[in-house]
Amino acid sequence: MDNKKKLIEIKDLTIHFIVEGEGIVRAVEDMNLEIGKGETLGLVGETGAGKTTTALGIMQLVPNPPGKIVSGEIIFEGENLLTKSPAELRKVRGNKISMIFQDPMTSLNPVMTVGDQIAEVVKLHQKVNAAQAIERAKEMLEKVGIPPDRSKEYPHQFSGGMRQRVVIAIALACNPTLLIADEPTTALDVTIQAQVLTLMKNLKEEFETSMLLITHDLGVVAEVCDKVAIMYAGNVIEYTDKKRLFTEPKHPYTLGLFGSIPDAEEDEERLNPIKGLMPDPTNVPSGCPFHPRCPKVMSICSERKPNNTEIELGHFVKCLLFEEGVK
Repeated sequence: MDNKKKLIEIKDLTIHFIVEGEGIVRAVEDMNLEIGKGETLGLVGETGAGKTTTALGIMQLVPNPPGKIVSGEIIFEGENLLTKSPAELRKVRGNKISMIFQDPMTSLNPVMTVGDQIAEVVKLHQKVNAAQAIERAKEMLEKVGIPPDRSKEYPHQFSGGMRQRVVIAIALACNPTLLIADEPTTALDVTIQAQVLTLMKNLKEEFETSMLLITHDLGVVAEVCDKVAIMYAGNVIEYTDKKRLFTEPKHPYTLGLFGSIPDAEEDEERLNPIKGLMPDPTNVPSGCPFHPRCPKVMSICSERKPNNTEIELGHFVKCLLFEEGVK
């Protein structure tokens, strides 16, 4: 991807948490990712894989202590976010990069009207007066399918799906160039999930926003994303475009994920789950972190970490099976 089309590029990002008595939690290890302008990247993995920590790293909101960005670069619009001062970051956060969190109830202030909460963000980042900010808030509510006259109501007067729409309205109020959505539909029931995803997809296209969508649901990825990064134990182990991931998955873990999804056309008695459990992040196995569970494990897998190998243009896999000269 040429630099003009890149919006954000993450290079060799490593984030650790130092926990007293427990040791070092290796939450994110040597991460390399990029998102193009107008693109949606799905970040997929089990709970504890490091997905949310990645998002907090981009936003510079990793709780410190115990968290620490050990190394790497986050190049956003040509500038490294890791070298910016807190004041400079405040101008980026909520303005150029917005985040939607998992649970809409904890994201909203219970004692402020929803209109005031949207207007607050607008006033903070744009040169407008109070009346213009409220007007913008009503506009945004209408965009997410909420009648503007409900702007004077409080979060508890809305259903879960409606609250998530308010959160989306807040996130998009300043036309950000990057939207990070951390499992935005987890707390919602299935029919509302589909509505919220369709809404986000449409608004993303309307505002020409790039999106990092964090999820553990491959169905959501199929619906919304252009590219996909699969995470396991803090590592991005496979990264490619959506079509290739669904038609030609390569990493044994990715194959295991697809194998554990029920097939509507097959009459199967049982699913094929991946054996074992994800490792404790304070005690990640040596070598490839997936080797204790891998059906294709070789003796070298416990001895050295796999490199990020580009097996075909734009398709990266961290697995020793694909490295030249490894047997």
